[in-house]
Amino acid sequence: MQEREPAGERTFRGIALAGGVAHARVLRISQGAPEIPQHTLDESQTEAELERFQAALVATRHQIQEVQRRVTAAMGAQEAGIFEAHLLVLEDVALLSQVKALIRDQHRNAEFAFHQVVNRYASALDAAEDEYLRERAADLRDVSSRVLNQLLGLSSESELSRLREPVVVVAHDITPSMTAMIDRTKVLGFATDVGGKTSHTAIMARKLRIPAVAGLGDASRRVQTGDYALVDGHGGVLVVHPTDATLFQYGQIRERHAALEQRLADLRDQAAVTLDGTRLILASNIEEPADVAAVRASGSEGVGLFRTEFLWLNHAEAPDEEQQYQAYRTVVTACAPAPVVIRTLDLGGDKAFPGLPVDANPFLGWRAIRISLSRPDLFRTQLRAILRASAHGCAKLMYPMISSVEELLAANRLLESCRNELRAEGIAFDPTMEVGAMIEIPSAALIAGALAPHVQFFSLGTNDLTQYTLAVDRMNERVAHLHAPTHPAVLRLIQMTVAAARERGAWVGVCGEMAGDPAALPLLVGLGVDELSATPAVIPAAKFLLRRMRTSEARELAERALKMASADEIQKLSQEFARSIAPELFDAAS
Repeated sequence: MQEREPAGERTFRGIALAGGVAHARVLRISQGAPEIPQHTLDESQTEAELERFQAALVATRHQIQEVQRRVTAAMGAQEAGIFEAHLLVLEDVALLSQVKALIRDQHRNAEFAFHQVVNRYASALDAAEDEYLRERAADLRDVSSRVLNQLLGLSSESELSRLREPVVVVAHDITPSMTAMIDRTKVLGFATDVGGKTSHTAIMARKLRIPAVAGLGDASRRVQTGDYALVDGHGGVLVVHPTDATLFQYGQIRERHAALEQRLADLRDQAAVTLDGTRLILASNIEEPADVAAVRASGSEGVGLFRTEFLWLNHAEAPDEEQQYQAYRTVVTACAPAPVVIRTLDLGGDKAFPGLPVDANPFLGWRAIRISLSRPDLFRTQLRAILRASAHGCAKLMYPMISSVEELLAANRLLESCRNELRAEGIAFDPTMEVGAMIEIPSAALIAGALAPHVQFFSLGTNDLTQYTLAVDRMNERVAHLHAPTHPAVLRLIQMTVAAARERGAWVGVCGEMAGDPAALPLLVGLGVDELSATPAVIPAAKFLLRRMRTSEARELAERALKMASADEIQKLSQEFARSIAPELFDAAS
């Protein structure tokens, strides 16, 4: 029996997923996993069991397609596209082959076989450093629960679709399928123990404009259905049994946010120009073509980072040239005349793909440009596809994880070879397409002057640059607090990169998390970067801040920061500067 918590206001702090404030009685969703039977089949039963498993897959596919249909009608095709990844799980040759092998060769029942294999895959994704991949484990488990329900004869209907009164939902986790079936007139907000900003559930919550908070630890075990609770989707807080004073405070927060949102919306079509006339480019980071709608809505100027790995990670086999060309062309055409920076394949590290071996120390091993150069068959296919897409707008190509001049020259030679092939075949492409290199490794920043003659731009990946400079794995909880993009060493590497680019007439962008942090933007402007690329959701706030700042003052800020020895001191200095020019961004949630 759950022990009753003491009466009175209680606060749980987590991660803000979707803005807004909601107050209602709690509906606590219990998500106990069904008991998975385990038994051995007679050999004569295996074919029937395989047929039963196949029937469960077919029924699950029909279920997911129905969810897609409802989401398309309620929210649009972009959000419904989330469930394409769910459907792909049902076609994953490697996963399904392992399940069938357990049934056929080891005579295991389908429920047990499927549960075992999916758990292995999900555990591997859970262990990935990349947040995007970790969140895909939730999608895999969502599909798994549907298949298991089919095999076990259980209902998959969510109680969130048949509520009678407004509630705040509290659960250990809420799957994308559950979110899709939410009755928006009844679910005013939700809070979960686990989850992150890049999850499909978070994406859908933002689209539904339902206040949502995740990462609350054990909150779902410490509240009960019927408790009153307040969800603060701006600050990432769940308040159980809020007092009148707290409710009044949040009423004021709600009003301030509404006013700020309107001011940000008014800037959508305005340029990112500082008060003293410096023009910066604000672009978006995207994962797949479906993200283009968010790019447009944010007011960003094109795409500063198109991660192409989705084509590999969502398929069992490497995509061919035509598949890649169609994906790249879709984005380039939709964003024209604004530019789209397409990053070549960045597999390896925590992004594994069937057929590519995983290193014992993947972050210091075979990944990104190293894989591409050692697999020219894969690389040439991608280069040709990007070149072909460049004929339909303003495409730019970018190599990831460059560490030496030799790597850059080798990549450029392959690119030139692909250009010659397309010319000979009479296939159109943009011969003036810009080529750039990501600066993510200290060695690249230190030799930026030698790299610059061979590119038209650099893009600073501040996540990896910080990780490699400080030898800090930010997903390792024992050292994560040491991951500091404002560390003096990181800032000096950024300064060196900008100086080298300026000398050779190249431009410099930033596409790591630092570009989306309002407290860090003044430093980046002061260091002289030309473009900032971040998730579409943060673009309006970044534009608001940039249009209230003077570049001359940002330069003075950067000069002061470069003389400091402490990352914390620099962070505080930059945040105080940002707060002084745009207090609304920092005070609206307080």
